[in-house]
Amino acid sequence: MVSRTSWQAYLFIIPFAIFFAVFLGYPFFYALYLSFHKVTDIYDAFNALKFVHLHNYIKLMKDVEFWWSILMSLLYGAITIPLSIFVSLILANLLHRTFSLVKLYRTGFFLPYLLDVFVVAIVWKFLYAHPYGIITQLLQRIGINIPPLLASPKTAMLSVAIAMTLKGCGFGMLLYLAGLQNIPRSLYEAASIDGAPPWKQLFYITLPMLKPITLFMVVTGIIGALSAFAEFYGMTGGGPIIRVGSHILGCTKVAGLYLFRNLESLKLGYAAAISFVLLIIALIISAVSAKLLRVEW
Repeated sequence: MVSRTSWQAYLFIIPFAIFFAVFLGYPFFYALYLSFHKVTDIYDAFNALKFVHLHNYIKLMKDVEFWWSILMSLLYGAITIPLSIFVSLILANLLHRTFSLVKLYRTGFFLPYLLDVFVVAIVWKFLYAHPYGIITQLLQRIGINIPPLLASPKTAMLSVAIAMTLKGCGFGMLLYLAGLQNIPRSLYEAASIDGAPPWKQLFYITLPMLKPITLFMVVTGIIGALSAFAEFYGMTGGGPIIRVGSHILGCTKVAGLYLFRNLESLKLGYAAAISFVLLIIALIISAVSAKLLRVEW
């Protein structure tokens, strides 16, 4: 027999369960259903569906543009994840001290994380604008002539990655700051007594103790890279265009943007199949990352 306390607990859980079922559970299973169908009438896209078995997934395996978008997403993640971890760790170490205005600095670095990604992307697009953007003007004044940063195949991805790293590093800073505050001071005191220099304390005490936070940042970074959309939509639109063999491809056309383009064309089944393949790839890479980070340093 269920006790009164248990019933009260269920009553508190029910609102979340309903929210989860309506806004997360149903869309997930409906997207899975869509991935095995094809729209036959664009004027009635959600009703004119034809069951096509595994056709969308088979087509996806042969889609050069899709695999290129996966490669671009992985490249984006390969730049942003280490860069975000490095910048966040530097900021956390600098602000893990007591001095005047330290709380103001912490708040200032965290605030950009709260801003909408698309809004930040538009701001950075103006900053990068050639030849009148602030960044371009500053570089030219010190004698550095650069091509249009968002229009050059060599710099477009890196430019977006730097902008998004600076936007999101405040969140990583807070995580690392919390981790640093939980490391016992006695460990550093013992290391100092044994004559360990600061760099050894960093590699043998600080970084190992922060490993769970680093794993979290890697996993969320992988998911973020594979689902990245707004920053590229706002800053590059998937360009600049380059020729790879016989294919015309976008240097910053990541998987999230490719998924959006298929949704925009009402290829609902194909877009749903893309989303599930991305989910599988994200789970595999995250599992491998978690395994690697469990290894002793």
